[in-house]
Amino acid sequence: MVTRNRATGCAGCHCVDERDELGAARLNVVNQDLRARQVQAPRVVVSRAALRIAMYFALFLCDCAAIRCGFEIGVSLRGWKWLAPNGVELGWLILPIHFVLGLRNGAYSHIALESANESIRRALSAFMMATCAISLLVLFQYAGPLVSRLAFGAAILCTLLFIIIARSLFMLCFLWGRTDGLVGRLVIIDGVDPGSVAAYSNGDPVFDAGAAGIIPDLADPQALRTVAEVVAPYDRVIVATTPDRQYAWAMLLKAYNVTGEILIEGRTMLGALAVDDYHGHDTVVVARGAMSLPNRAKKRLSDLVISGVALIVLAPLFLLVAIAIKLDSPGPVLFAQTRVGRGNKWFRILKFRSMLVEQADQSGARSAARDDDRITRVGRFIRRTSIDELPQLINVLMGTMSIVGPRPHALGSLAGDKPFWEVTERYWLRHTLKPGITGLAQVRGFRGATDKQSDLEKRLQSDLEYINGWRMWRDVTIMVGTLRVIVHPRAF
Repeated sequence: MVTRNRATGCAGCHCVDERDELGAARLNVVNQDLRARQVQAPRVVVSRAALRIAMYFALFLCDCAAIRCGFEIGVSLRGWKWLAPNGVELGWLILPIHFVLGLRNGAYSHIALESANESIRRALSAFMMATCAISLLVLFQYAGPLVSRLAFGAAILCTLLFIIIARSLFMLCFLWGRTDGLVGRLVIIDGVDPGSVAAYSNGDPVFDAGAAGIIPDLADPQALRTVAEVVAPYDRVIVATTPDRQYAWAMLLKAYNVTGEILIEGRTMLGALAVDDYHGHDTVVVARGAMSLPNRAKKRLSDLVISGVALIVLAPLFLLVAIAIKLDSPGPVLFAQTRVGRGNKWFRILKFRSMLVEQADQSGARSAARDDDRITRVGRFIRRTSIDELPQLINVLMGTMSIVGPRPHALGSLAGDKPFWEVTERYWLRHTLKPGITGLAQVRGFRGATDKQSDLEKRLQSDLEYINGWRMWRDVTIMVGTLRVIVHPRAF
């Protein structure tokens, strides 16, 4: 069992000091509040994110058809060999480059679903850049004389025409009359007349936070969790509230992976990112979400591949550790503890049990000490080597965690004598991404006990830096950097 609550180790939260019952008491209050206050979120019949992904794939199929038809015309003019100087037809080389460039320039994004002109422009731009790249490759290989200018030129012109036709037909058949671009919108009202908002919400679901007893309070984990359940199915959340609560809602919206907006009358200062419009009423955009949908798809795909392969390769080690744990002390092999995950939702993190069952600490209020008598003999070894964290690969496979991201904390976590969220109001912003097995803070050495508030602030700064500057290459460097901190002097 793992009872390490406050540190954020890439391979475990191994803390050194002991805590009183303050953290456990706080968690009990939160759990009682959760049972007493169950709020139903507005229902969404179909996931709009899933629909958008399907639409992106359909757009890619349209582009594939356009490119293949264009190059088939080119082949018909001069023959296949005049478009395949190295044995591979140029159209097949252009296709994957077009797809990658299209992902980067928004040819497969919500913008391409909202505007036919933007959809066509971005697709044409991606194709022309891909064509230029292949043309330069042919030139540098001195294969130019082997390519028919007539066939290649005809293939390019026909493809451009077919892309315009295919994307126009797609917009006409599937998106004609849609004004939301498959973006789910939710209106949250707090302290304002529901009728005044319903008058122009145009059928969008309206959630009355005041009637549900929800107060935008960053010091209330249950409020954050409840709001997370409400906004989870949506992409764009508009809050209509009284001026005295606008700042609180603005800060709250920044903690979720949605586009958050505050409906305003007149001028206001909320750290706005942009100004938008909601059915003729001005809004200020206060949150954009941490990652775009294509980036989330890339990150999720890498998580599935890495965790799947790792679980297969490490299966013998899992078996040996499980046997050792069972032989060492009675009780289950795995230990599950409640942690705060993406969007401030709670989830159960899995670890190899390293402590005696009868001394379990589900709240994470008491941290592990160097000579902790709760730790078993096998537990001491797997904690020191961070093997106890390996079952989190199952969390990654299930989608509650990622390989790289901010380390998840228990609700009983303390920095000094304060809960984490009372140290700084920015604390909840670290949950806009899935928590990770490892993270930027861990490879920088910010792990172990959070004896002082500054210990948490250093980790929080690294977490927010990672979230605001996510790149796939950074994930790779963090995973490589993790190898040198698996065994850590503060891991026990």
